[in-house]
Amino acid sequence: MDERKNGEYTIIQSLMIGNSEFVMGYNPKACTPYVTWECKDGNNYFWGHYIMDRHNAERDLLERATLELDRQDQIRERAQKKQRGDAR
Repeated sequence: MDERKNGEYTIIQSLMIGNSEFVMGYNPKACTPYVTWECKDGNNYFWGHYIMDRHNAERDLLERATLELDRQDQIRERAQKKQRGDAR
């Protein structure tokens, strides 16, 4: 697999939640060497959270992915309730 980069940050972790991707980048020369982004289409990075240490960057990556999973669960639950309501 080719190395992914966004600017001077190398993507070192990636999580897919449905169609949403969250990534963590690392640049040892940056004043905040870690960053997490949401990513669309594999190269459109946005809403960066810049972080000093890897542990907190990993926590942020997981928190962002968890929020998206919760959001997708809510959408699914609403669709199921609507479907049950339409079936009556």
